[in-house]
Amino acid sequence: MPLSADELARISALTLGHYQDCAEDFRQGTREHDVSQNIAALLTHIQAQAPYQILDFGCGPGRDLRTFSALGHVAVGLDGCLRFIEMARADSGCEAWLQDFLALDLPDQRFDGIFANAVLFHIPSQELPRVLRQLHAALKPGGVLFSSNPRGDNQEGWQGERYGAYYDWANWRTLLAAAGFSELEHYYRPAGLPREQQPWLASVWRRG
Repeated sequence: MPLSADELARISALTLGHYQDCAEDFRQGTREHDVSQNIAALLTHIQAQAPYQILDFGCGPGRDLRTFSALGHVAVGLDGCLRFIEMARADSGCEAWLQDFLALDLPDQRFDGIFANAVLFHIPSQELPRVLRQLHAALKPGGVLFSSNPRGDNQEGWQGERYGAYYDWANWRTLLAAAGFSELEHYYRPAGLPREQQPWLASVWRRG
């Protein structure tokens, strides 16, 4: 059964409320996470002239905004959690937009790259094709999207106060191709471990 508008609003409100309530704990708990492999995967495939215009989609408290800025790029954050946006602006000095992922207002063809690290899985599956098309439109021609999500068997639902959808590689590839993206690479994280110990599926895509 499709989710109603009221159900979608509840999913968004409860998930964002969870992050609002634990924002400081989340910042402290993720501050030292090493996502350099993911950042490199995005930047390596961008073919524009630096500095790049980067959208950190689901920027959280701003950790990766600081990294992109330190590398000389122009980074803009986006998150639906007000506390995260306040943190991101204060900690990174970057522009950061407060937007619900289910009610995006993105500029057309603005970005060379979009970094969606550990975020797209929060979007209910029925809404994901629309959001992917919006991200596609926000990229410049030839622009690059990076995504990393907890992998699964195409199930979705509540995990505590957070809603998530968990895809396998075959379904994720189908969804991205339908939105107009061409596959560049994919890999599992953390690197160097057996597959059963790699819960994260990372992938890189070019706007067709």
